[in-house]
Amino acid sequence: MMKKSKFPNGWDDERVKRVLDHYENQTEEEAVAEDEAAWENTSQTFIEVPNELVPAVRELLAKKVA
Repeated sequence: MMKKSKFPNGWDDERVKRVLDHYENQTEEEAVAEDEAAWENTSQTFIEVPNELVPAVRELLAKKVA
């Protein structure tokens, strides 16, 4: 028996398929444009975090969202 995937609130199989389709069919130029637009978005901040701290940061974010 296959284990049913557990998705975050608001996500389901269809949404996962749409996201995968978007990135799997994106041209390199579209991907670069999307990345550049993300850096220009002033409503979000990018922070460099050492890899070993990523699990702790994710845990803190999950607690904040919950």
